Amino acid sequence: MARSALLNVMVQAALKAGKSLSRDFGEVQNLQVSVKGPGDFVSQADIKAQKIIRDELMKARPTYGFLGEEGEEIKGTDGAHRWIVDPLDGTTNFLHGIPLFAVSIALERNGEIVAGVTFNPATDELYTAERGGGAFLNDRRLRVASRRVLSDSVIGCGVPNLGRGNHGKFLVELRHVMGEVAGVRRLGSASLDLAYVAAGRFDGFWETGLSAWDIAAGILLIREAGGFASDVDGGTDMLDTGSIICGNEHIQKALAEVVKRPIPTK
Repeated sequence: MARSALLNVMVQAALKAGKSLSRDFGEVQNLQVSVKGPGDFVSQADIKAQKIIRDELMKARPTYGFLGEEGEEIKGTDGAHRWIVDPLDGTTNFLHGIPLFAVSIALERNGEIVAGVTFNPATDELYTAERGGGAFLNDRRLRVASRRVLSDSVIGCGVPNLGRGNHGKFLVELRHVMGEVAGVRRLGSASLDLAYVAAGRFDGFWETGLSAWDIAAGILLIREAGGFASDVDGGTDMLDTGSIICGNEHIQKALAEVVKRPIPTK
């Protein structure tokens, strides 16, 4: 597959950060048994990975803006371009030694995502996409799954945890969805969930309460793999609303209808 110069910059930044995370991931289980615990260590791994990515991207394009999960935003003098970065999506998995986490980098141009990279260093799976150029897993072209009905489908989701999200609303959505589908899965990393939809591993996915860096790269992966994505109200402003429903044309539409079913009243 041919990559543009910009996508190559993004890939190299993701691989370099992934190498750092892989080293730190190897230390996590030792830290699990320490008195202090792994929390401080993981937060430092996160910050270190973001610095690696920022330095690589800004060296290549110093005028671009930068938005990172670790509380970092650079406006940039370019005005048209912005990097959107999650250096470690799936921190809780990382913390517990579960190899489902990712580096996620997207490039936004005039409000549109034009390139995206999601990299899981634990499995060495590199997902890439450029607008109009298709989506790839390593060097293999991706297409979303072709199933047309929910009853045949495996659907991914995010589950709100302690102190976050509307638990009651989610439980109603889950009750509706699980009664219609072949299975429901939760990876604990939204960027990987979206990559799995692009790869046809999941037929669809929905979640609310997300941030731009969780989903920016994944939205492009899905669209370039032939899929559809919207927010829960059917809009396209997912980076601002923080919600997403996606899949192929048939599953995305059917899943949206199920998720939006009204809460039953007595």
